[in-house]
Amino acid sequence: MNSLLSPSEVKRLQSWGAASSRMPAAVVLGMPHLCMLGLSETWLLKECGHRHWYLLAEAAGLATPDFRDPDGEPIYAAFLGVSIRDAAFETVREHDELVFRSRLTRISRTRFMSVHQLAVAGRPVGEIAMTSAFVRRAQKGNNHTIARVEVPALRGVELDPQSVACAAETAALRSGRWHAHLGFERRKAAVLDRFIVDPCPGQDFNGADFLYFASFQAFVDRAEWAFFRTQAPRPTTRRRDIIYRRNIDPGERVAVSLLQFRRDAQCLDHWYHLQREPDGLTIAEIFTARALATSMSGP
Repeated sequence: MNSLLSPSEVKRLQSWGAASSRMPAAVVLGMPHLCMLGLSETWLLKECGHRHWYLLAEAAGLATPDFRDPDGEPIYAAFLGVSIRDAAFETVREHDELVFRSRLTRISRTRFMSVHQLAVAGRPVGEIAMTSAFVRRAQKGNNHTIARVEVPALRGVELDPQSVACAAETAALRSGRWHAHLGFERRKAAVLDRFIVDPCPGQDFNGADFLYFASFQAFVDRAEWAFFRTQAPRPTTRRRDIIYRRNIDPGERVAVSLLQFRRDAQCLDHWYHLQREPDGLTIAEIFTARALATSMSGP
């Protein structure tokens, strides 16, 4: 998982790895980028989401990602799914240079995927795959009324069969057409515990007034801490699949329900279901594989 890259590959990552020609290929890590467990997953998702946004802008020939519908109203790239794979975030340290290698492809008329490969000192530390679709509010100020839209300027983005295949798993999970995922069985889903979150406009919502996509996994981390803090010290992500279905309005609370989990001396894996209150509609499902401190090795 963490095999060293050749010097030529490192050089290629540094020269090609920016999400846009307007963004640096590498970031020197400090306190904003880190947490007690190494690289901050919340910061990383925000950063990759920003790079995804600029990749779309660059592909559309825009200086900034200011997308508009025919009426001049803003439209946004809403994430349908985000997958973190082969993560080794606990091996990252202050002052490390994190190198991004990013690529954008089309997977349908309205959906796009970006893949961000991460490396530190030539050592891979994870990969982030992000699938999005452009959306607009059918009713202004209402996050419950979201409709997909097409951006004509992006029709020239290459349709990539490999990305289409990768996105099929996300599509199946979003539609409910699945039986098992990461060892969890859909038919065995049962609420084992619930954690209520009251999202804060100043912390959890973005500048477009949507609940920010990086807040969803942060809610699961808080629930995990509440339920497992004495049983699973310092867990770190190896894999996480986030399936987004809906958003919420400011003032609505979120119920984070634990449906299944596995825990032993090496791992803590779980499947969480996020619902908005009071209607109970699902806004996301999150599958996570975590390694425990006792089983982790250094860089």
